[in-house]
Amino acid sequence: MHCQFTPAAQRTLVHALAWSAPDENAEVTAPALLLGLLLESECWGAQILARHGVDQEAVLRHWPELRPAQRSAGVAPRCASSDETHFTPPRFSDDVASAIQAACRRMDDYPRPLTLATEHLLWGLAIADRPVAAWLRSHELDAVRLEAEIRNRHAIHDPPEECPAENRSDTPCPTLESSGGSISQASVLDCQPDSLRASDHFQTLRVMDAAANRAREGLRVLEDFVRFGLDDSHLTERFKRLRHSLTLLLNRIPWPDRLAARETLADVGTTLTLPSEQSRQGVAELLDANFARLQEALRSLEEHAKIFDSGLAAELEQIRYQTYTLHRAVQITRSGSERLRDAHLYVLLDGQPSPEALERLVRSLVVSGVDVLQLRDKRLDDRTLLARARLVRRLTRGTSTRFIVNDRADLAVLAAADGVHVGQEELSVKDARTIVGAARLVGVSTHSIEQARQAVLDGADYIGVGPVFPSSTKQFPQFPGLELVRAVAAEIRLPAFAIGGIDLENLGQVLSAGGRRVAISSAIAAAADPAAAAAAIKGVLASRS
Repeated sequence: MHCQFTPAAQRTLVHALAWSAPDENAEVTAPALLLGLLLESECWGAQILARHGVDQEAVLRHWPELRPAQRSAGVAPRCASSDETHFTPPRFSDDVASAIQAACRRMDDYPRPLTLATEHLLWGLAIADRPVAAWLRSHELDAVRLEAEIRNRHAIHDPPEECPAENRSDTPCPTLESSGGSISQASVLDCQPDSLRASDHFQTLRVMDAAANRAREGLRVLEDFVRFGLDDSHLTERFKRLRHSLTLLLNRIPWPDRLAARETLADVGTTLTLPSEQSRQGVAELLDANFARLQEALRSLEEHAKIFDSGLAAELEQIRYQTYTLHRAVQITRSGSERLRDAHLYVLLDGQPSPEALERLVRSLVVSGVDVLQLRDKRLDDRTLLARARLVRRLTRGTSTRFIVNDRADLAVLAAADGVHVGQEELSVKDARTIVGAARLVGVSTHSIEQARQAVLDGADYIGVGPVFPSSTKQFPQFPGLELVRAVAAEIRLPAFAIGGIDLENLGQVLSAGGRRVAISSAIAAAADPAAAAAAIKGVLASRS
């Protein structure tokens, strides 16, 4: 691999190797490289990670197998030389080798000899098609946007398109030319063989221009809805980033060439209109239609890009995959908000000492107007828990009170419950959904803003947010508290229930933090008069809704 490393990148590799196996054959792995970047805290790569909420704790939480190596006496890492002029790179795992190669391939127009800084190492991890890249994307670290930022920092303009060796003609491949600080780009299609010149070039450009316009139009409709219709900051930011990434990719199709190929007046499709295209039967249909428009346009762009730029086609494919996730997230956020529009008080119950005791409690809470009841009991055997769940279902059927089973998606289905609630260590939203189906609710506990954002993308119907205060029913090592309630209220419109130690006395603090839905256990279930306690809390919620 013909490249050099800056001193900061060299130190990063040394840090990373310290998290590898304690022998002379140790390899730097991709997760260890993330830790190496974070340990070189003053470098730009670490600063980028910090901006996206990636810290050492997050890396170790996702890759708990990472351990600092305890090296035997006389065994030193291969790159541990303090003389930076004689730095010997360590062994790289396949993931890291792929990442560095991916970065180098995108740096053909950088000065030689090629020197990789910490931001280039991070960039390589983000663009290589490996697990770490997917994890970075889940933290909203977008490879296309990162590339633009790095190029701007290093004053490197968009790279020239190279002619594949087998497609070269006698005409040299055009390059970027700089004049007075402005950049002009010759057509990338000029690099194609003679058989693809003239009309084929023009037709391809015309198709891609039309598809690009459709993609951006559909994307704008969707972004406007989540921004103004849902008032959802998190999804609006996701769409904004997606739009920015798409713009960067479309910039690789020269704008003057696109305009030259555009011919709206001669477009035979402008006169072909179906009646169904002139109306929308509600918001759901509007969203589905524009997601379909966006995805179909991206697929057209992707296929036609394969003619002259396979790298561009691959990146368009990744954007298309992101739209599928956003499609689900937007529709579930909208439908979840509708289905739980009037649900503000969520009460968690155990199975009680007897079926009779549970029946009395459930009846009183249903009469008092509790919106959601969750059965959560880790002590009961499966048969008893299922019997209790069926009892709660019978008592809530036909009422406005929804019934949720904690953790056990299988028992939720057998009891015909309205849904299941899972934690961060239980079934994933995907697996729970596979069991309970599309119609039932799937809720998930979240303890950080990152987990809340991920729950939206995972397709949860609602989230629990907390713990807010210490609770007598469940112990937690830490409390994200009211700050998490504020963060979720500011960003996310998926129904969110604040949970953890909430009672009538501290309810006002939750409401002041922006929470409008609460999940409560002992303050109601263990009260002398559970129905009265529920009614009092519901009254306060109603006054602030």
